[in-house]
Amino acid sequence: MGFLTEWGSLTKTQRSTFIACFLGWTLDAFDFFLLTVCLKAIATDFHVGIKQVAEAIFWTLAMRPVGAFLFGAMAERWGRRPTLMINIVAFSVFELASAFAPTLPIFLVCRALFGVAMGGEWGVGAALAFETLPAKGRGFFSGVLQEGYVVGNLLAAATYGLLFSHLHGTGIWTGWRVLFMIGATPALLAFYLRFQVAESPSWLKAREEKRRVGAGSGFHWALVGKYLPSFLFLVVLMTAMTFFSHGTQDLYPTFLEKDRGFSSGAAGLVIVIGSLGALLGGILCGAVSERFGRRKTIVVAALLALPMIPLWAWSHGVVTMAAGGFLMQMMVQGAWGVIPAHLNELSPGPVRAVFPGLAYQLGNLLSSRNGPLQAALATRFAGGLLGPVLSGTVLLVAFVVAGVTALGPEAKGTEMAVVER
Repeated sequence: MGFLTEWGSLTKTQRSTFIACFLGWTLDAFDFFLLTVCLKAIATDFHVGIKQVAEAIFWTLAMRPVGAFLFGAMAERWGRRPTLMINIVAFSVFELASAFAPTLPIFLVCRALFGVAMGGEWGVGAALAFETLPAKGRGFFSGVLQEGYVVGNLLAAATYGLLFSHLHGTGIWTGWRVLFMIGATPALLAFYLRFQVAESPSWLKAREEKRRVGAGSGFHWALVGKYLPSFLFLVVLMTAMTFFSHGTQDLYPTFLEKDRGFSSGAAGLVIVIGSLGALLGGILCGAVSERFGRRKTIVVAALLALPMIPLWAWSHGVVTMAAGGFLMQMMVQGAWGVIPAHLNELSPGPVRAVFPGLAYQLGNLLSSRNGPLQAALATRFAGGLLGPVLSGTVLLVAFVVAGVTALGPEAKGTEMAVVER
């Protein structure tokens, strides 16, 4: 009922814009997670180990900040909608190019370029969405938008599970290559953006105002220095947040299979149930932040992850582990559900298409070695067991997320103007 109420309050233009931005982020995540589920098949096809193919994940993450800056700057100069169209076509093209890569080095190059395109989507899409949506209900739609990432993950897993075993071709029709070809279909979303979505009213208003006073348009390096303290705070916040998500997700399937002895099917079930908890938490906390504020909601969600640790990392049965995964991801992604609105509200208008996305992707870059770090700590201090390391990660990072958030400003309901007055 809450969803129907919030959705019914939007105009046709606002609905179309939100649908496009949600689908853009969902399909972007879908393309990214196709790689993670196909690692073994790609390694077999290129006659290398999984470790060599896994470098593609690192390069994708490492190049995302480049895309966040590049496409963000384009969105400041030429508008959110055309930039998002180019962005979506770009990551679809590089996904398709990956399908035709003849060697592993070329495949890695394609994935690095995909990372550039992927890095731009979140920031530009979020700016377009929140500059179009009304201030009322912004938190709710923040939660829905962010969980497009979880939906993309589930779609990738479902596509792999339903289709891969039926794909027995050779050459360019090898199973994983066909899945990557399917992953290129998001380019069709550009047509929807072209004919059904309007440009950000805030950006259009800012362009007219700049024309009236004869000011230049677009991103200027002087803005970086002017807003540097705000930007550095966003980077610290997003580094803590990405450690929070990666620290509870990346090695959890390995933990279930190695430490708990679960079969792949049982581990997969626990992960899917955890993803459902993530969906619920993101949407619920996003909506709750409308009443209690962004900061307080993130702080409470992060701290509520702490009592979930025993069930999540120290229980043993499939049912209890699934319950722990559901509750843990409900809290972790609950905090994340507030982030799109919070970052856009904290970002100064003239750099809103650049700062949130760039801070987000720099946080991803700084936390990109989380998996190897946790694995190394488990080997050195826990006899190879991941449970104590996962528990310690949540214990530390939850307090850091809560502390950093509490020290920052609150800007709930701020006007999404592009030009500061």
